[in-house]
Amino acid sequence: MAASGSLGLTVDLALAGLTVGSAAALSGIGLVVCHRATGVLNIAQGAQAMAVAYLLRDLVVVRHWPVWPAVAFCLLLVAPALGVLLDVLVYRPLQRRGAGPADTMVAGLGVFVLLIGAVVLLWGAAPLAGAPSPFGGAPIRLPGGHALRPDTVAQLAAILVLALTVAATTRWTRFGLHLRAVVDDRRLAGLAGVDADRVSAAGWAFGSFTAGLVGIALAPYLLLDPYGLPLLVMETMAVAVAARLRSIPVAVATGLGLGVAQAELTRLRPAGQLLPLVEAVQSNLFVIALLATALLAGPRISGERAGSPAFSGPGAADGGRGAAAVCLVLLLLPLGFRGNDLRSALLVPALALVLLSIVVVTGYGGQISLGQAGYAGMGALGTALLMSGRVPGLPPLPAAPALLLAVLATAPLGLLTGWPAIRRRGLALALVTFAVGTAMSRFVFQQPYATTGLTLDRPSFLAGDRAFYVAELLLLGLGAAVVRGLHRGRLGRALTAMRDHEAGAVAAGVDVPGLKLLAFVAGAALAALGGGLMGLAGRAFDAASFDPVRGLLWFAAVVVAGADSALGAVLAAALLIGLDAGTVAGVSAVAVGVLAAAIGRLPGGLAALPGRRSAQAPPPLPPGRLTPAGQRVRATIAGRIAREEER
Repeated sequence: MAASGSLGLTVDLALAGLTVGSAAALSGIGLVVCHRATGVLNIAQGAQAMAVAYLLRDLVVVRHWPVWPAVAFCLLLVAPALGVLLDVLVYRPLQRRGAGPADTMVAGLGVFVLLIGAVVLLWGAAPLAGAPSPFGGAPIRLPGGHALRPDTVAQLAAILVLALTVAATTRWTRFGLHLRAVVDDRRLAGLAGVDADRVSAAGWAFGSFTAGLVGIALAPYLLLDPYGLPLLVMETMAVAVAARLRSIPVAVATGLGLGVAQAELTRLRPAGQLLPLVEAVQSNLFVIALLATALLAGPRISGERAGSPAFSGPGAADGGRGAAAVCLVLLLLPLGFRGNDLRSALLVPALALVLLSIVVVTGYGGQISLGQAGYAGMGALGTALLMSGRVPGLPPLPAAPALLLAVLATAPLGLLTGWPAIRRRGLALALVTFAVGTAMSRFVFQQPYATTGLTLDRPSFLAGDRAFYVAELLLLGLGAAVVRGLHRGRLGRALTAMRDHEAGAVAAGVDVPGLKLLAFVAGAALAALGGGLMGLAGRAFDAASFDPVRGLLWFAAVVVAGADSALGAVLAAALLIGLDAGTVAGVSAVAVGVLAAAIGRLPGGLAALPGRRSAQAPPPLPPGRLTPAGQRVRATIAGRIAREEER
């Protein structure tokens, strides 16, 4: 009887896990098809799913539309139109100018934060009750007394239909032939008469359609949160990475398997201190899978040519005297503020230090890191733990030594992302760093065992907001001096060589692995210092301040302000804090999202605008004249045609 009851529970949990697993499988199908059609990993899929879910809720709950017409409107009109719009306005200009994967990824992050900002502006940042499921009715009874939800059946049917449709389309239709040609070589396909833009538009429409499906599938079971839902969908990216962004059957099997495994793990209920950790693993299995698959996939999913720089376009190492003067005014202006305005401004120097870490890692070192929010959170949490006497063997410490020790303890943690960076670049490294930052948030910042009973207060001589702001400015000046020193002399030349052409730097004798580790360790220390100051400014540790989605917003803000500029970090911090404080929450995300989505028209970021005004564009080619690259492509096509004729 006990064995029978255990088997019944196993089956019931597996059926329950199919609900989440089928949503992950749908996400994987959309990511794989979109990547195969466009060559782009749709990193904004989570935000698209969230936007469709919010729209469905608004239509049904607020405007009282019938459920099925609302679902049809969202899935058949809004979602595909959004995909085509993104292709035309964001990704197609990048493809036509030959932008690298890093610029394309930043544009995707821009779309991600833009959609989040738009949702916050329209519906607010507070979580809302989810939209009703279009599949009502009683559960479907199976043999043995087990039950299956109607919406789970619908999702499984959608997976089957989509997988078969994609397989039939790619193998037996003319469009499938064109799709394979575009995937193999977009330029050759275009010269052979294939409409590559139409193929890309169809890929983006399908990817956005599946994102909408994921949002509608998850909406009935979750509170709609403009930050939580996109992050949840992003975690399912593990499904597509496990499939190497190519195999739909592998993506479907992985998604369903992870969903069932996550449900089965709820049976584990160990006693004692292991329970919180086991529960964290149970609810965050997709995060673990994303980290594991990104580490195992390695350069196979990078999509970045060896030796290519992280970002195209001119650098903005100095930004000119005008940019320096603007940043100085922005930093000194809050000294005249009072009350809430001054308290809001306390976050600007602290956040600027966190953003300086992105300048070091990405702007100087050429490594894409999406996990700096995790190191900032470790700095804040470490400071709080040391001040609260929660570290074994140490008494409660004052704020200054606690902050210093937290920074020193966090710096070596930069190796968590620095070590994988030795053999990875581009998309592969971005996924690893994002997974590390998400794991820090889920397994540390959000766990009661680490965050209860904390004390985080300023020293008495810095209790006033104005005095604390002056101390922050001094620390920011020290951090900026350190960052500027990294970019000068022999070390600076080595970092620039590694960023601009890694293979060439290796050939010139530069210790590239050591430089990468140095960049990540220095970046972790700067982020921890800024995070500790953010905690002291608010006199509390707030896990939401170091959410991985905010880390994506910070990264995009640095890139649009000038990834190769210390002044760009200050400008980005002032932009993020000032816009939301002076208007309403979400405006800064919209502004950063628009600029990041248009990164193809802003090489070097805002800090490089003065230099670009004086630069002259090269003269256009005469009509009918091909570039050297075009001549090589034409010669390749001619050679292939000749070989075919000989056969």
